Amino acid sequence: MRILIVEDEPALAFRLQQALEAAGFAVDTAYDGENGWHLGDTEPYDAAVLDLGLPKLDGISVLSRWREAGRDLPVLILTARGRWSEKMQGFNAGADDYVTKPFEMDEIVYRLRALIRRASGHSQPELACGPVRLDTNGGRVSLDGQPLQLTAQEFRILSYLMHHPGKVVSRTELMEHVYDRNFDSDSNVLEVMIGRLRKKIGAEMIQTVRGQGYVLSAPETP
Repeated sequence: MRILIVEDEPALAFRLQQALEAAGFAVDTAYDGENGWHLGDTEPYDAAVLDLGLPKLDGISVLSRWREAGRDLPVLILTARGRWSEKMQGFNAGADDYVTKPFEMDEIVYRLRALIRRASGHSQPELACGPVRLDTNGGRVSLDGQPLQLTAQEFRILSYLMHHPGKVVSRTELMEHVYDRNFDSDSNVLEVMIGRLRKKIGAEMIQTVRGQGYVLSAPETP
């Protein structure tokens, strides 16, 4: 899953990026409202963390422009403690959730996971497809009840597919949602990672649809 952070405090932005990458997200960061608005308007993020007090373009304006343009990505706003007026403005502009500063990084991770899960139509924290289970809260994967060890890239790919089971996901869509914008889209890394995932969860779990992409589905029982 790919996250956009729009935060003008470099130290806080860096800590957010570290925490989210450690939790298995691909992350892009913008340090002012204009750049944040542009990225959110042109890139397919799964969610955004948006500070309201931004230079060049304030967070409420950024969010309002996204919503007016039909951008429906879940947005978690960051507000100063006790400023209910900011929270209300954020919700009126189309925010999905908020966190007040200072906050725990784990809270950001948990709230983002919940927002992304609900946005893809899943109400429960555990996603299941055949023998594979993904605990979105803990970021853990199991196969037939046994813990499954995945690399960060493998986890991001499987997580995106688990959020969209039975859907044909194109190579472009998968690349856009599991790697940041600096990734070389011409490389064959994605194909290599798909091959490794098939070895770990079963080749029949991830099918290639020629000319269209990949689909995750439970194997048919005999």
